[in-house]
Amino acid sequence: MEHKIDRRTFGALLAGLAAGPTFAAKAAFAAEDATAWPTRPVRLVVPFGPGGAVDTLCRAFGQRFAEFANGQPLVIENRSGAGGLVAGSFVAGQAPDGYTLLAADIGANAIGKELNPKANYDPMTAFTPIIQLANLNAVLVENPNVAQKTVQEIIATAKKDPNGFTYSSAGVGNGSHLFMALLERDAGIRMVHVPYRSGAETVLAVVRNEAQFCFPTLSSALPMIKTGGVRPVALGAGPSPILPGVPLMRDILPGFEVAIWYGVAAPAGMDGALADRVNAVFNKIAALPEIRKMVEDVQGGVVVGGSRQQFAAFIKREYDRWTPVIRGGGIRVE
Repeated sequence: MEHKIDRRTFGALLAGLAAGPTFAAKAAFAAEDATAWPTRPVRLVVPFGPGGAVDTLCRAFGQRFAEFANGQPLVIENRSGAGGLVAGSFVAGQAPDGYTLLAADIGANAIGKELNPKANYDPMTAFTPIIQLANLNAVLVENPNVAQKTVQEIIATAKKDPNGFTYSSAGVGNGSHLFMALLERDAGIRMVHVPYRSGAETVLAVVRNEAQFCFPTLSSALPMIKTGGVRPVALGAGPSPILPGVPLMRDILPGFEVAIWYGVAAPAGMDGALADRVNAVFNKIAALPEIRKMVEDVQGGVVVGGSRQQFAAFIKREYDRWTPVIRGGGIRVE
């Protein structure tokens, strides 16, 4: 079954892409002294709406940013749409001066060109990878009214009726979409996909029974798990103390292990010394005990950190892993 984005959302994408990257502005850019950065507020563009896992993560980093960045604030700007391509296109066209950064994710920074061949930027060349912030465990959840309570039961029922189940995601090509597409591929099933604009909306769709399943971050689903609005079925990565006893996907489908990752990227062409300076600031924040506690205890994930070269290599591995899933599933933003 081909996965497509609705006309209204695609229209928003086209509007964002029509402006195109401001290459003239980038050409005219003159790098400032990396040791002086930043001398004014820094903008971090989040590819999804407020309230989701990446928005929460970025705002937590933003609360401590000024302490390590010459007293300058990190301003969060939400630009949702088209699985991250709207935000990615915008940031790709900015000057690589360190004052407009992107909250990197798989759609905007790895597989966006596979999702939309007509996109006006290539995620693999349009950015300077800065740092991988965190990997967040994901959880397959379902509406409590669903009779099938295990992955095995869901698969068996879906094989009998390919159009019987609907799942929600935070957008075409988002991790929550790809995880379900991987489940479809590995289990040999099909479901109906309905994209939303954020992890929070994705879970609410299941609570309202607009969709029966979704595969969001654990942090996005946890409030509704606690209230009984959704029921956890299986964890995407390793076990979590937040949800003890919940089965692991890898124990049901060998090799199936997934987590949603987020990082920071800058427009391509950033001076190496400046990129190292930005990386160092975010690494200092990532090392704070309160940040690690928030990611582990609240978001059900792990802080990653590390060098920008390590992040670049990770993005390449993600591209290689998910491209066959995208092509095999006919996943397109068009």
